[in-house]
Amino acid sequence: MKRLNLGLPRLYFRFYVAILVILLLFSLAVRQVWSRSGGPLERSNVTLSHVMQNVLAPPDAPREQQQAALENVAKGLNAHMTLYTRDWKTLAVVGDQIPARHWRQRGITGPPPESFVRLPDGRKLLSSEPLGFTRPKAMLNNALLLLAVGIGIAAFPLVRGLTRRIERLQHGVESLGAGDLKTRVQVEGNDEVARLALSFNRAADQIEELVGAHKTLLANASHELRTPLARIRLALELIKDGVDPKRRAGLEQDIAELNELLDEILLASRLGAVVDDTEFEELDLLALAAEECARYDDAVLDGESAVMQGDPRLLRRLLRNLLENAHRHGRPPANVRIAGAERMAVVTVWDNGPGIPETEFERVFEPFYRRRNTRDNSGAGLGLALVRQIARRHGGEARCVLMTDGRSSFEITLPLA
Repeated sequence: MKRLNLGLPRLYFRFYVAILVILLLFSLAVRQVWSRSGGPLERSNVTLSHVMQNVLAPPDAPREQQQAALENVAKGLNAHMTLYTRDWKTLAVVGDQIPARHWRQRGITGPPPESFVRLPDGRKLLSSEPLGFTRPKAMLNNALLLLAVGIGIAAFPLVRGLTRRIERLQHGVESLGAGDLKTRVQVEGNDEVARLALSFNRAADQIEELVGAHKTLLANASHELRTPLARIRLALELIKDGVDPKRRAGLEQDIAELNELLDEILLASRLGAVVDDTEFEELDLLALAAEECARYDDAVLDGESAVMQGDPRLLRRLLRNLLENAHRHGRPPANVRIAGAERMAVVTVWDNGPGIPETEFERVFEPFYRRRNTRDNSGAGLGLALVRQIARRHGGEARCVLMTDGRSSFEITLPLA
């Protein structure tokens, strides 16, 4: 059974991305509100820049006055301070000079700045000791970033745990659809996913009971039908001298067709209902085809050895149904060709008849479908349906295709060993 693949990201990934997008939008919104209204930290930093500008000398004052004003600010503080112009030229230094930008002042090494105050006139004051609150916007951005990273890390296992339960439920549905009626899923938690798992288990129980009852009914029906058929055959043997030979031949043919119909119905039911525990074995498809073609005088076999893992009984039935279909509804000889292509064995069967119209390529595989105006209308209409079921049981496919001359052929693909 093939999984549905639409090329979309996994569910847990989409959940996780949605959480991250929400966090990003929230951070941007908070940052925008902060920039517009200005929080207490932002206002205190602006106030500090004005106070420092009032205390320090004017920007056009001589360097001696700039130095004296900065020393007055640093009085009583165990701090290194450096005052720069708008374009990062040194105006005054107290203690060790604090480098402004290392890529512009590579020769200067000093303590890192703890505070950075941008004065309204454009000057910059760097201090090794904190002066009020430093860079409130940066503090807010860093806090939001750490919060988003923390929530993102914590959200991943929560989202993954939820979707992992859904994935286990998906695997259970796929196993049940493939025919494993014993499949059940573990019920975890007490939420909607747990209730869905509980509903799945109840449905699986009911399906298993229905299929079991169906198999029992078919087995009993086949047994009950074979008993009167055996009595009819025995009665024909006992009164063979008193029955018209033509009438007797017709009755024997009817009995044979009923037996064949019972066999095909039972096999189709078993193949369609459950995956049985049949152990596949290594076999050569060419050898099986040779044995089946030997049953017909007008069958021609061509091809190469194709070793695969399969059920020889079912594969014999597949080949026999194809040959019987060609014998009944086509024109001799029946041709069988076996070839290998891309790790697949391709079995092609055709005859010298006109073939099947392209509009009926799929319908011929429907159970009990019988084409009109054929050379022989006998049969139950299950032969080709069984061919497709057996091919799919082995991981292959059965289809009707056009040949180069316009006629049709049956093409069966089976995986090689």
